[in-house]
Amino acid sequence: MTAQPAPRDDDRGGLRASHDDREAVVEQLRDAAAEGRIDLDELDERLERALTAKTYAELDALTADLPRPPSPADLPPLELSGGYYGASRGPGPWDVPGRVIARGGLAGVKLDFSRARCRFPEVTVEAYGESAGVVIVIPDGWVADTTAVKSGLGGLKDTTTPDRLPGTPLIRVVGSGGMAGVVVRHPNRWERRKLGNDPARA
Repeated sequence: MTAQPAPRDDDRGGLRASHDDREAVVEQLRDAAAEGRIDLDELDERLERALTAKTYAELDALTADLPRPPSPADLPPLELSGGYYGASRGPGPWDVPGRVIARGGLAGVKLDFSRARCRFPEVTVEAYGESAGVVIVIPDGWVADTTAVKSGLGGLKDTTTPDRLPGTPLIRVVGSGGMAGVVVRHPNRWERRKLGNDPARA
């Protein structure tokens, strides 16, 4: 049996759209309304059509007159290295690229997505525990896929829940636990209290 070639982007119109495809368009439409590109009545109309769309062609028609959202290739990867002093990103607001590389080094890395702004349906995090480890914190409702992480001597600890809220990104973690390990979790009690009491981070 001869294998069929994969469809090109310009041939995909008749293909069936997934829930994630519809949610991505919904998010783009909401952003467009927040930027003043479409009014609220038009937003409601387009959202209804997006949620009932069955094909890529139907979804593409709803965003054809809007600027395209950035793709992971548009932003350089974020690289964090623990080195001798440690490194962190978050929990304050920051823009998430499509790829993050975290190397624990001798002092460790903490990557906190609690207040991060993410426009991508999926983000790849390369985590290498090395000597001090990497800690990745994701908000409730976000989901992590850690199946591709090699445990190494330090191992992998993933305590996140599998319940993904619509419109949230998938954090796909790859790499190795190294000597000190990789931890993926939701905010702990102290972190939740600190975020809740800090208006600048709300």
